[in-house]
Amino acid sequence: MSRILVVDDEEPLRLLVARGLALDGHSCLMASDGAEALDILEAERGRFDLLLTDIRMPLMDGIALALAAKQQFPDLTIMLMTGYAEQRERAKSLESIVAEVMAKPFTIADLRATVMRVIERSIG
Repeated sequence: MSRILVVDDEEPLRLLVARGLALDGHSCLMASDGAEALDILEAERGRFDLLLTDIRMPLMDGIALALAAKQQFPDLTIMLMTGYAEQRERAKSLESIVAEVMAKPFTIADLRATVMRVIERSIG
């Protein structure tokens, strides 16, 4: 299916998301913060179908990551996750570069459906 880079500073959530997406045949690489994710994106030359990142993280947050990633890889589809209302508000200014902002907590079924919709829309 698709190659997805999953970025979240909480390891249990990162693993759960990757395992859930693997149920649909997606291949997931993982990073624990935005800086590590940017290194992976650069090493892989942006060859991902989706960058799925938490917003609130240490070192480089998801919004800074989204901005940097989109600048280097304009065709990259980006989806954000957050459990904080103020972060969702910050993300509204990124509507032109972010395909979706998903509120935490979410079910794996909701995540899988949303990711599938975002990927289908991006190749649409």
